Amino acid sequence: MTFPDQKFASVAEYAGAYFDQTKAAAASVDAEKLAAALKCLDAAYERGGMVYVCGNGGSAAISNHLVCDHSKGGQTDTDLRPKVVSLSTNMEIITAIANDISYDDIFVYQLRTLAEDGDVLLTISSSGDSENIVRAAEWAKEKGLDIIAFTGFDGGRSAKLATVNLHVEGDNYGVVEDTHQSLMHILAQYIRLKRMDDGTIQERKF
Repeated sequence: MTFPDQKFASVAEYAGAYFDQTKAAAASVDAEKLAAALKCLDAAYERGGMVYVCGNGGSAAISNHLVCDHSKGGQTDTDLRPKVVSLSTNMEIITAIANDISYDDIFVYQLRTLAEDGDVLLTISSSGDSENIVRAAEWAKEKGLDIIAFTGFDGGRSAKLATVNLHVEGDNYGVVEDTHQSLMHILAQYIRLKRMDDGTIQERKF
C-alpha cells in the first residue's frame, strides 16, 4: 500500500496522516548506519578531504543546503574546516554536460574532473535509482571512494553501491525528502556539537 491511497476530508486530516508517515520514516533509520555515516564524514573533514554531494529535484535542493550547513555550520565555533561541493549547483556546467554529452553524466563528469583519493561521495535520491546518481556512485566505488547514499522506496541501485546506505522506509517523495533533510541537519549539527565546549553550546542557536 502506498501513501496516500485515498482522498482526505480536510487538509488538517491529511496533515495528521502525513506527519504519522514522517514519524514512521524517521523511526526506520538505522542508528548504526547513521553512526557509520557520521564516522565517514568526520574522517573526511578531519583529513581535509572533499565531500561531493548530488541529487535531482528536491534532492538537489537538499544537496545544496547540505553545503551550507556542513561547511559553514561545521566550522562555526569549532576548529574544523569542512570542504563540501554540491555537484547539483552549477547550472552552466550541468547544462553543458547534459546538452553535449548526456544528462546521465552530469554528476560523474564533474566527479571525474574534481575527485581525489580520500574524498567522499554523498548521493541523495528517493528512488535510489536515478541513472545520473548511479553512474556517479559506480565511478566512485571503482575508484575506492567511500559512498554515503540517502535512499527511500526500495533503495534502488545506489543502496547496493554505497559504503553506507542511510535508508528511509517510505514511498512518498515528500516524506522521504523531509527525512533526508532531517538526516542532513542531524549530521551537520552533531559534527559541530561534538567539537564545542559546553558553555558555548548553551549560548548558541542551532
